[in-house]
Amino acid sequence: MQMIFYRTRNKILQKYLEGYYFLDEDEHLNTIRYKTFPNNYSIVSVSRNAEAHYDNGKIMISTSAVQKMNTDIFLRYTEPIEVVYEKAIDEITFYFKPLGIHHFISESNFTLVHKRLMNFTIFPDFNEKMFEIFDLNEREAQIEAIESYWLSKLQVKDFSLMEKLLFEIETSDLKIDEIAQKLQFSRQYINKLFLKHIGKSPTEYRKIHRFRNVIKQVKEVKNLREVTLDNLFYDQSHFHKDFKGFTKSSPSSFFKNVDTQKENVWLFI
Repeated sequence: MQMIFYRTRNKILQKYLEGYYFLDEDEHLNTIRYKTFPNNYSIVSVSRNAEAHYDNGKIMISTSAVQKMNTDIFLRYTEPIEVVYEKAIDEITFYFKPLGIHHFISESNFTLVHKRLMNFTIFPDFNEKMFEIFDLNEREAQIEAIESYWLSKLQVKDFSLMEKLLFEIETSDLKIDEIAQKLQFSRQYINKLFLKHIGKSPTEYRKIHRFRNVIKQVKEVKNLREVTLDNLFYDQSHFHKDFKGFTKSSPSSFFKNVDTQKENVWLFI
């Protein structure tokens, strides 16, 4: 089975949508199982003629007896999620950058306080459009239709304050309290903004950001200690604690079993 990640091509969309991958129905494939690890994206997964059920860190996806479109949105998870397909189905999964999804879906339609939204209706015409896209025979035609559709739903909003906060959280070695003081806000107000727009606290966002940066940099740098220090983990014990929390394994075991050269980091099991 191939799950190829496509980076967004349209220059306007690139600011909001990191990319997407396709999974195609295949009657010859048996059960598919993999683990996915915490990230700061808002993930929208669309599947045709399938049903998804979440229970205790596991998503079970089975074929549906009736024709339907199923859309699930995953906004926050801090531990690995095991994804199990009864068999390969038609699926497209979109990875929206932090804040990105707000430029398409009104905040009144859902709240990021939820960790996940199962069988969610994004737009009135969404299911019909997805059926059309799944029916296209060529991948290039699907990609063009997908990006054209999301562009048609784009409503650019002003998140300049949140963008400034994200920049500080991602690049600064200042503590959250110090960032709040620098920008002349209270720590409580920054927490409130993050929960509203990102769905997680600034501390949790920063830990996941650093975790993901380590994974990216290990592709090029073999010295794990050097990478952890570059990402502002001040000691190895601090790094190991956060890493094990996100992966349920040690760094050495994780990097031995996961192919970090791929665009998406999955562990097939």
